[in-house]
Amino acid sequence: MSFKRADRVAELIRADMADIIIKEVKDPRLHSVTITSVKVTDDLRNAKIYFVEMGKNECSPEIKAGLTRAAGFIRRELGKRVQLRCVPELTFVHDQSFGYGNRIENLLAQIAKQEEKNDQ
Repeated sequence: MSFKRADRVAELIRADMADIIIKEVKDPRLHSVTITSVKVTDDLRNAKIYFVEMGKNECSPEIKAGLTRAAGFIRRELGKRVQLRCVPELTFVHDQSFGYGNRIENLLAQIAKQEEKNDQ
């Protein structure tokens, strides 16, 4: 099974970013952020970082501002850890799939309760 280099680099960046945010970034706003996935372009120049705030469906503006502010520091730390000729430009995107999944889960729970009432 063959994997694209961009996919391997994306997974490496995801693991290192999670470690950097937890251990290196001093901004307390970012300690509740989880990196869900990373998409890197085939030329390895740009990376979209998908994140969620733990326990919340929506992204607060403070979290987005904190990530944007820390992007340079995170990119520099990635450059120290990842052996690439050029460290990708980082773009942070809120991952809405978790909120969507929670909504579906709630709807299924409501349907189950409704069916339970109808069976009685």
